[in-house]
Amino acid sequence: MGLIAAGHTDIGRKRKTNQDSYFLSLEKKLFVVADGMGGHNGGDIASQMAVKAYPDYLSQNLEMEPQMLITSSIKESNRAIKNFGETHPELVGMGTTIVSFYFRGQNIYVGNVGDSRAYLINNKMIYQLSRDHSLVQEKLNYGMYTREQAAMDPQKNVLVRTVGFEDEVDVDVFTYKVVKNDIFLCCSDGLHGKVSDEDIVYIINKFIPDPSVATQEVADKVVHALIDQANENGGQDNITAILVIAQ
Repeated sequence: MGLIAAGHTDIGRKRKTNQDSYFLSLEKKLFVVADGMGGHNGGDIASQMAVKAYPDYLSQNLEMEPQMLITSSIKESNRAIKNFGETHPELVGMGTTIVSFYFRGQNIYVGNVGDSRAYLINNKMIYQLSRDHSLVQEKLNYGMYTREQAAMDPQKNVLVRTVGFEDEVDVDVFTYKVVKNDIFLCCSDGLHGKVSDEDIVYIINKFIPDPSVATQEVADKVVHALIDQANENGGQDNITAILVIAQ
């Protein structure tokens, strides 16, 4: 089974800097999106460190079982960012989200910390593969309100778990058996916070009616169309997306 992948990051329409970063490697079959946070360019540095430390550690430890490999790779990113912040007082408190895809054999392993998201598009339907680590999601988990009400919560950007902020971090790893023609999307909240799941899947299906014949050019167009839609809807945040098609 082959893979086609495309990724892009955009500053958006309101921010002065882009604190998002991403890593895309068909050779390693690894795809990572990181959305940084922290003043004095701390978010930029944290996300950039994440998308370097993660692939470096993974490449050097391929003998590990995949779920443990993903967990350890993100924990290594956490350690590197936390240690760097402690030696640079102006960067103390910086951190980043991480969401990633790692393909091995017939499976995809989704690693996640924070509120960047992983999606599956299968038979023209969209499914969220990751789970947000946000205050709003915690409220949803307790049944305090609906997803529609959650979208209006003024605390929707408050995270309860990030990479680089604390000494230890809990990592979610989800496993899914890949089926031919599956489409995977990972993105920062600059995309999913401005473009609904319904509109995301509409755009993807519009450009990719048949994943089996999708091309690299089409994958690139989809990523840019998604980012353009987020900007048209306000573009208040940095926007990053990676699309992967299994053929």
